[in-house]
Amino acid sequence: MGRVLTLPSLRMERPTGTLARREARFGLLFAAPAILGFLLFSFGPMLASLGISLTNWSLLSAPEWVGLENYQRLGSDPLISQSLGNTASYALLAVPSGLIASLLIAILLNQKVRGQRLFLLAFYLPSILPAVSVIVVWLWLLEPNFGLVNSALHSLGLPTVKWFNDPSTVIPSFVIMSLWGAGGGAVIFLASLQGVPQELFDAAMVDGAGKWRCFRHITLPMISPVIFFNLVTGIIGALQTFTQGYLIGGGRNNAGLFYNLYLYQSAFSRGEMGYAAAMAWLLFIIIGILTLLVFRSSGLWVFYESRK
Repeated sequence: MGRVLTLPSLRMERPTGTLARREARFGLLFAAPAILGFLLFSFGPMLASLGISLTNWSLLSAPEWVGLENYQRLGSDPLISQSLGNTASYALLAVPSGLIASLLIAILLNQKVRGQRLFLLAFYLPSILPAVSVIVVWLWLLEPNFGLVNSALHSLGLPTVKWFNDPSTVIPSFVIMSLWGAGGGAVIFLASLQGVPQELFDAAMVDGAGKWRCFRHITLPMISPVIFFNLVTGIIGALQTFTQGYLIGGGRNNAGLFYNLYLYQSAFSRGEMGYAAAMAWLLFIIIGILTLLVFRSSGLWVFYESRK
């Protein structure tokens, strides 16, 4: 009879006493740069902006305490409601269209074709180009008189559009321009699509499910966490739109005046730092409420592997 070797069971024990305190000190030491950076460059300026929002300050003179006067002024300023409406209209159009465009691009890139990496590079490259150069290109494309888009429409016998020069088409023009960066979200969607197990599709095909049912009942639930992530970041980014409006301008009748652009004008064009700080806190509250609503609704449509 051969001897049976028994191996001692290995158990991970928590450090106690001096070792535990030593590990805690080292943990705090390594985390200190991140904690200090957050306190100095994020949390500290936020508290300072809250204090500034309660003052009347033009940067060139000493702050004057006015209490909640700046917040009361927000309700009576007509450009606040107009800029918020413009920003909300842009977000309602840009976020869903961006999600759909990114997902469609990812589905196309997920096909097994030659040169897949080249196509991936072609779609992703526009999203990392400098914003200023991209906006200049779009200004040339959508120029009403000699722009490439209107020239193509004219050659096809279709009516031309004034794009950024018409208050009714300013926001749709910004939305069209935002689709230029859909490749960034497509890369994230592509990674999630490639992580869906092929066995699920094979089992569904055996049961007679078509491509649409597979997409509806397998693909979408499996990639729902990524949709949730892109939705949250898309909402936050759309509500903070600034560069496009700053370079192109607010348009006629302030039809393209975004909230962040008006905030910038209040702070640096008119020198109303206190009022601009109050505007920033209003935007922070709006973004926080919308983000919280999306998080609260995620339990109805976002599925994780650990969830039954």
